[in-house]
Parts: sequence; C-alpha cells; structure tokens
Amino acid sequence: MKLNGKRVLVTGADGFIGSHLTEYLVELGATVRAFVYYNSFNSWGWLDESDARVKGSIDVFAGDIRDPHGVRTAMKDCNVVMHLAALVGIPYSYHSPDTYVDTNVKGTLNVVQAARDVGVERVVHTSTSEVYGTALSVPITESHPLQGQSPYSASKIAADWMAMSFFLSFGTPIGVIRPFNTYGPRQSTRAVIPTIITQIAAGARQIKLGALHPTRDFSYVRDTVRGFVAVAECDAAVGQVINVGSNHEISIGETARLIADLMGRDVELTTDEQRLRPVGSEVNRLLADNTRADELAGWIPEYAGRDGLRRGLVETIEWFSDEKHLRHYRPGFYNI
Repeated sequence: MKLNGKRVLVTGADGFIGSHLTEYLVELGATVRAFVYYNSFNSWGWLDESDARVKGSIDVFAGDIRDPHGVRTAMKDCNVVMHLAALVGIPYSYHSPDTYVDTNVKGTLNVVQAARDVGVERVVHTSTSEVYGTALSVPITESHPLQGQSPYSASKIAADWMAMSFFLSFGTPIGVIRPFNTYGPRQSTRAVIPTIITQIAAGARQIKLGALHPTRDFSYVRDTVRGFVAVAECDAAVGQVINVGSNHEISIGETARLIADLMGRDVELTTDEQRLRPVGSEVNRLLADNTRADELAGWIPEYAGRDGLRRGLVETIEWFSDEKHLRHYRPGFYNI
C-alpha cells in the first residue's frame, strides 16, 4: 500500500514528531487530516510554523484524544491512521500519573476502537524505546522484555498492548512503531539534546543536566518519520512491533561534549539534582536493533552511526540557534 493519494489522519499532529510527519506526508502526496489538541488560542502547535503550502493543504481537526466521539468524527473517511497523540514527559508522569492513563491508554483505546468500527486500512501506533527499560542485552530486539520503570513507560506498555489486542482479537490492521530517542528541530527541552543546545545558544557556560552516564540511541526526526511511512506502507508490518533507531550508542555526557564542540563552545557539565530520575526509574542503556525494520519494511536510518548523529546535530543546532526559534524556549529553566 502506498500513501500517495490516501487520506491519512495524524493524531498529535501539533507536536514535535507529528508536525514533521504531517509535512512529510504532504510531500508524499497524501491528503492529511491533522488532529491537534483543542485550545482556546486556536493554536495548531508546531504546525503554525509550517509553510503556507502545508497549512493550506491540510484539514485541521481540533479535539481531545480522550474523547471517543471526537476521535471517531476525526477518523471519518480516512484510510490510514498515524497515532502519535500522547503525554511523553517522564518527570511529569511522576507528578500526575493518572493523566498518562487517560491520555495514553484510554486515548489509544479510542483510536483503535474507532478504527475497528470505521474500517480503516491501516493503523500505525506509536510506542517508545522507554518500554524496554534498562537494556538487559544489546542491541535491543523487539522480543526484549518490557519493563515499566516510570509511570510514562508503564502507560505506553499498556497502550501498546491495547493496540495489539485489537489486532489479535478483531483483526484490526495495526502495526506498532517503536522509535528510539528521536531528536531534531521543534523538540521540547524536556528532552536532553534541546536542553543542551538551548543552554549553550543562550550563552551558558555551566550546562545543567541530570545523569551523564546513561546511554541512548538518538534517531534523527527525519529518519523517524520515514519509519512511520515504511511501517504504514508495509503489509507485513501488520501485527508486528518494529524498532526504529540509529544503531549508535552514546552517553548523555559524551553527547553534551559533542554538541559543545559542534557549537564551538567550552562548557562545564553540572548535575542538577532536580533533573535526576529516581534510581530505580533511570533507564541506563538503550541501543536499537533495526533488523526487523529492514527485513519487513526496507527501512534503514539515513542518519546512522557517529557520522549520522553529527549531521543530525548540525541541522538541529542550526534550527535552535535561530533567534525566531530559540524564543519559543526558556533555556536553563527546568520544566517537568
């Protein structure tokens, strides 16, 4: 199945990955309905920053993923659903775990129930590498045990299985994409790479971070959205969970030093106690195995390895260093 000419609903289209995916789908020739979170400011989130061609070609639906009637209405006449709407901040999940169940679990139920009733051709549900917890073995395959080390990851495990249960119980054509540590332009400073870049861009010499030792597999957002399309277009991906990562492991501390080097700054890395996760909740190691993505969907990362990370960081730094983009952020302020 090709997405060109298909009517695609993107939930969470106003967010970081969702806005990039929406733009990419428009490039491919899909007709996109962008589900954005309703607000009284009539803001479309990051889609407000899209060019006029994109904004003029999408159908924007403002609603709430927690409302089953709104989800069903948004899905009317759609062929494909890309489900990205979720609460993603790990620290906030310590603060308000109930909201994660409502949004991530119940929201996913609303999506797959509507998809079953409406009879869509394909649903791509968004998982996260956080469901694996600290790696027990690397590289991490899709058969790695799931470990809910935060309320956020626990809610995503539940959401993943809610989605898969509709495939197993009713044959709803659902595939699950599991991105690893996506980064790039527009990302919130709740994530570590924007946190580092914005502090340096604002002139800070002491960079406030949490733990420096954990390793991550950073995947550039352009690769991630290509992964969504690959999973959606692949018939063999139905009923499967598919990892999407860069196959490169790097520590938070080394990432910060690499960014400082690329920005030509000499900085000191400091540990801010409020940014530390509880010891048992910290995910210490992540490294993706992309074999299934390649074998089933023909997807491999274009920003792979150390060189790919450098190229992705250069593009990300360039975007964040633009004053019109940097003003959206509060460098140095810790927002859970």
